[in-house]
Amino acid sequence: MYSTIQDLGRHGYQEYGVPYSGVMDMHSASMANVLLGNDKHAAVIEMTMTGPTLKFSCDTSICISGADMSPKLNEVPIKLNKQISIKKGDLVSFGKLISGFRGYLAVLGGFKTEKVMNSYSMYHGITDQSTLFKNSSLLIDTSLKSLGKKHAVIKMRNTHFNVKKIEVFKGPEFQKLSQEQQELLLSQDFTISKENNRMAYQLEELLENNLEPIITSSVLPGTVQLTPSGKLIVLMRDCQTTGGYPRVLQLKESAINILAQKFTGHTICFDLKALLI
Repeated sequence: MYSTIQDLGRHGYQEYGVPYSGVMDMHSASMANVLLGNDKHAAVIEMTMTGPTLKFSCDTSICISGADMSPKLNEVPIKLNKQISIKKGDLVSFGKLISGFRGYLAVLGGFKTEKVMNSYSMYHGITDQSTLFKNSSLLIDTSLKSLGKKHAVIKMRNTHFNVKKIEVFKGPEFQKLSQEQQELLLSQDFTISKENNRMAYQLEELLENNLEPIITSSVLPGTVQLTPSGKLIVLMRDCQTTGGYPRVLQLKESAINILAQKFTGHTICFDLKALLI
């Protein structure tokens, strides 16, 4: 449906308006790379809702993590979070979504696609290709040898996919909200709208907004903006680097990972944490 190559992101270029990008769920993607013995920055395939069919032209090893999309190797079901040996000509495919929303496929040594500004992460206008499409060819390092056949499987905590509470800190403009607005923001359940993607998640329920617009200021993945209409927008990995809406909350890094595994109709609530300095 929507697959891209991502790593841990494009850092150090935000002053030029370049988004961070990178994997939406760093926890799951890192798990796949660790199980293969890869560097944590190795590029992976990020898959949304369902994955592609991949034909391998060499021997290698893979690991699939994140959302359970019913993965198969040559039509035989395979497990998540486990090193899988691949032979030349093998087919890896995906089917029904069981849990989560975004899955990750790591390959031994990482994918060797176009690297721009020290990152393999695909992004329109930065890399020549912004998504994977039919008949795409992906280069990998065929000289690497796996760590040996592994039988162990790491079981992911269900809370990573099922938890409703999203941990947040106060945003720069949080104190400008009235006491009533603050309490409502932190007590109400919010529903993820159909407007959700790698750039931002919009929430359906409105929060009355009588705040003045702010001077365009820095924003980050995880920044929660409050628009003039009262709509809340949670910025994600491909978000812009500046914005003019009040920044009322900021998600913890772990909360961004959790939110990335949710989609239209799921509900969340904000759990305010104290910022330790």
